Amino acid sequence: MSAGMNTGDLVPDDKIFAHRRDAIGDFDFGKETARVFDNMLERSVPFYAEMQRMVGELAGSFATDHSTIWDLGCSTCNTFLAMEHRLRDKAGIQFVGLDNSEEMLIKARKKILQAGSSCSYDLRYADLNETLDISNASVVLSLLTLQFVRPLHRERVLKDVFRGLNDGGCFILIEKVIGEDSLFSRLFIEYYYEFKRRNGYSDLEIAQKREALENVLVPYRLNENLALLESVGFRTSEVFFKWYNFCGIVAVK
Repeated sequence: MSAGMNTGDLVPDDKIFAHRRDAIGDFDFGKETARVFDNMLERSVPFYAEMQRMVGELAGSFATDHSTIWDLGCSTCNTFLAMEHRLRDKAGIQFVGLDNSEEMLIKARKKILQAGSSCSYDLRYADLNETLDISNASVVLSLLTLQFVRPLHRERVLKDVFRGLNDGGCFILIEKVIGEDSLFSRLFIEYYYEFKRRNGYSDLEIAQKREALENVLVPYRLNENLALLESVGFRTSEVFFKWYNFCGIVAVK
């Protein structure tokens, strides 16, 4: 997840699903998505800028000197750029961004160069469905990313995160979630679609993107995410953000 940043380039509007398609394939994060991704996030994620600010605050509180901050699914890397100023009093911080889209990583590298970042960074291609070699981490981020990992592999991802975190380090997780009751789940989804309509998406765009995401975005309930964090060893976790079917959780090792 990445906040919209002014890097000198105008981000085109997301029109990926604006025209009726005869067949809807699975959503992916390739070239077409990467081109409009920042606009897509700003129009599709409620309180997006505020969540980014909160993530930056939390990361700044848990980051320690000579440690590493990992972002699982770093996309265009604006999360790192948005939080960088909160790390200036930390010595020897390195940022590691992982993503399975080369197109996203290309945009991320360009943005970091344009921003003139003073932090050390390493952007890598990685598939979260495979084992992750995380190490010396004071902060690990997974912002609207774990929901795209196959459920079969999610516990292993969290075990990799827990193993790579230093004691006292934190894992910041933002996910879409299913309501605990079917009534609220239905209402929250409708409220979310209304949010997207307010941001200029048509009913056709909403319907076609929903179909494209059906097989690739599999949300859990909030209590399922919390139980999973506890099961892999996190000593405490807290919800720091909740908007209908969007939720932010911070867990501490």
